[in-house]
Amino acid sequence: MTIRIFIPADAAAIAAGAERVVAAISKEAAQRNQDITVVRNGSRGLLWLEPMIEVQTENGRVAYGPVKGSDVPSLFDADFLHGGHHALAHGLTEEIPFLKKQERLTFARVGITDPLSVTDYMAHGGFAGLKKALTMAPADIVQQVTDSGLRGRGGAAFPTGIKWKTVLGTPGQQKYVVCNADEGDSGTFSDRMLMEGDPLCLIEGMTIAGLATDATQGYIYVRSEYPHAIAALNRAIGVATEANWLGQNIQGSGKSFSLEVRKGAGAYICGEETSLLDSLEGKRGLVRAKPPLPAIKGLFGKPTVINNVISLASVPYILAEGGQAYANYGMGRSKGTLPFQLAGNLRQGGLVEKAFGLTLRELLFDYGGGSASGRPIKAVQVGGPLGAYLPESQWDVPMDYEAYMKVSAMIGHGGIVAFDDTAKMNDLARYAMEFCAVESCGKCTPCRIGSTRGTEVIDRITANENREENVELLRDLCDTMLGGSLCALGGMTPYPVLSALQHFPADFGIEASTEAEHS
Repeated sequence: MTIRIFIPADAAAIAAGAERVVAAISKEAAQRNQDITVVRNGSRGLLWLEPMIEVQTENGRVAYGPVKGSDVPSLFDADFLHGGHHALAHGLTEEIPFLKKQERLTFARVGITDPLSVTDYMAHGGFAGLKKALTMAPADIVQQVTDSGLRGRGGAAFPTGIKWKTVLGTPGQQKYVVCNADEGDSGTFSDRMLMEGDPLCLIEGMTIAGLATDATQGYIYVRSEYPHAIAALNRAIGVATEANWLGQNIQGSGKSFSLEVRKGAGAYICGEETSLLDSLEGKRGLVRAKPPLPAIKGLFGKPTVINNVISLASVPYILAEGGQAYANYGMGRSKGTLPFQLAGNLRQGGLVEKAFGLTLRELLFDYGGGSASGRPIKAVQVGGPLGAYLPESQWDVPMDYEAYMKVSAMIGHGGIVAFDDTAKMNDLARYAMEFCAVESCGKCTPCRIGSTRGTEVIDRITANENREENVELLRDLCDTMLGGSLCALGGMTPYPVLSALQHFPADFGIEASTEAEHS
């Protein structure tokens, strides 16, 4: 009997040596006359164990990792093809605590299926949502998404149902669905993992969005640094079209939707939706003033749905199971789940999909395993390079959009980067300003000039040049950027700067009691 071995084709696994492991296993199996089939799946998200290979046994899949090419002979000697014991063995994959305690809705198939097999996708619930949507009126699809409470997973957390309803209600001979896959935030990788590990899910979600809003054309705008994701998406569009789940007259319904992948040119600002639309149109990515909103006048001046990868990939579950089933997860107005991404100084970096409401402390220690260095964790940046640095006193705030807003922080795309007690927060605050200066599109003065001046002011504070006056100047500058910037790049750069200043004043040479007066 042929034994199935699963080895991720995920970029993280490839970077860790997965291709060498595939070659070594294939060679060793041939020499030992073992009948195997290697399936290139997505990553399960236990990135510290990559390359993590799984073997299908009669009791379920058994995991081994991290595996190097040199480990392969000893794995065969230990009879790993039948789940044999080895130093790299982790038992049944589904029983690994990191995975077992998750609520995987959007990532339900990632790491389980062959990402480019329509048959495998459908065997695990794929296209069930689209099949329902093909029989529904557009307004009814929008209502299901509205009932789910789904909000934009790209950072702004705007209700998806309202956005879709606006596009549906706006007249237009041509409408578009655009997926923002320009995942540029530090410490984020959920979009990439989804596109590489379950691209058909994103295709299904975008097609449902098209049916919901009378849009017939979609574009996936992917950052240029994701070649594996781009290749997977293009191949997935091909197999979905071949199986008639995409293209003309989908499954004989008389409804059509087409998709194209477009590669970005490396500008962080193109993660902002209007800059992205400019880039798609062949222009330099510049932030557009609003109104008009993209939902009314978006791509090529037409009504456009623009959501990020995780937002759109959440839709198939919502249509298949119903909006209320999705809304049953989470807390308050933060419904459903979010794939949190653990990075930085943590022992167990990876992806954790959980319902809103758990705490940062749980993520850092129950899943992340504490710091990789063994030193105390000092600060955690949540929400990418524009997110606040949170001290331990805020690690028990529930992961909820509104709860985080109350502490001047944001959940954003779910990226979490941990720093131990060797981190210098004044340097990290300076980096935030410098990052903004480098990545600004230059359209508005508060962002373009404010970030450059901000870098200089932090340098003066660190050098103790008129420190007290410069701290006040930095606060005034941040206030101007917060209120006067056209988009979130300039408008949110003050978050990491002010949080570092407030919670870690000693790193700036400031007395804690003095800084407490401003908190």
